[in-house]
Amino acid sequence: MPDTDSADYSLAAYQYALPADQIAQNPVTPRDASRLLVVDSTASHRHAYFRDLVDWLKPGDLLVLNNTRVIPARLLGQKPEGAKVEVFLLEEKTGDQWLTLVRPGRRLQPGAVIYFGANPQSPDLVAHVLETDPDTNGRILRFEHASNEPLYAVFERLGEVPLPPYITDTEASAEQYQTIYAKLPGAVAAPTAGLHFTDSLFKRLEAKGIQRSLITLHVGVGTFRPVEADNIREHKMHGEWIDVPSTTVEHINATKARGGRVIAVGTTVVRALEGAASGGVLEPYRDKTNLYIYPGYQFRIVDGLITNFHLPGSSLLMLVSALIGRERLLGLYNEAIQQGYRFYSFGDAMLILPEAVM
Repeated sequence: MPDTDSADYSLAAYQYALPADQIAQNPVTPRDASRLLVVDSTASHRHAYFRDLVDWLKPGDLLVLNNTRVIPARLLGQKPEGAKVEVFLLEEKTGDQWLTLVRPGRRLQPGAVIYFGANPQSPDLVAHVLETDPDTNGRILRFEHASNEPLYAVFERLGEVPLPPYITDTEASAEQYQTIYAKLPGAVAAPTAGLHFTDSLFKRLEAKGIQRSLITLHVGVGTFRPVEADNIREHKMHGEWIDVPSTTVEHINATKARGGRVIAVGTTVVRALEGAASGGVLEPYRDKTNLYIYPGYQFRIVDGLITNFHLPGSSLLMLVSALIGRERLLGLYNEAIQQGYRFYSFGDAMLILPEAVM
């Protein structure tokens, strides 16, 4: 575990300057042609490409991936009098009720109605505002529709897959913002560390004896909600739904028993695995986790990490700092900037090997 000092708990200590032209607007093609900063010890690192991942992992290692799929969470509708409304789905509460962000939201109080579809006189989908959520200032909406389709299918037909606000000039398709193994719909943002994998890379990894297993964490407001407290320990994480199945637990336990290493593909996998082990032992878990990882955290399950480069002041930056230390991480970020790496969702990646974990 990295040593911590008072600066590790200061939000101001997690800032860095990034030139705007290094915020990736489009993914590279093929996906595994992205660059990879390999942190291979507590004192050294290497520059490579993601397709070289197979050279840095060992037979018997286990990659754990998040198979969530991004839903078309952005819906455009209107109020009965015709005013335009934008609804952003955040989290499913029940089968027909969702926590959402609504713009403009001030006038959409409980009892308001929103229509979706080409014909407001015969809408494809109707949302009723039930209440305001105090934690997010969002709205709980109840959706209803006349068709026999599942609600998710209606969202697929009417909605758009949202891209992060820092992607402003892109030619990327919605499918390029999904991992190739995305399966279970429910996320409102992609687990971006997994965007770099290709079928051919998976085949090469498998041929070397590097195995993989799956969890599900539906990325929601907890992942991208900004840390605002000056003392980061005062930040409260919003719960996100996870599923760590028994097959994955068995796979991890078998890997560790034979001396293999568990490599999390993305910070969402770290939260899921460590959240499922919050009682001290990894167990199958299907519920929410609000686990917040920052320097001083004792990792129980994860040995190494594949991750993208994260926004300044984000809880994700704090999570990675807990693994290798804040000062070292920011030093690596500064070198990545100098070397022209591309940042954020469509950007390049970092591999933190177990030998680098403090």
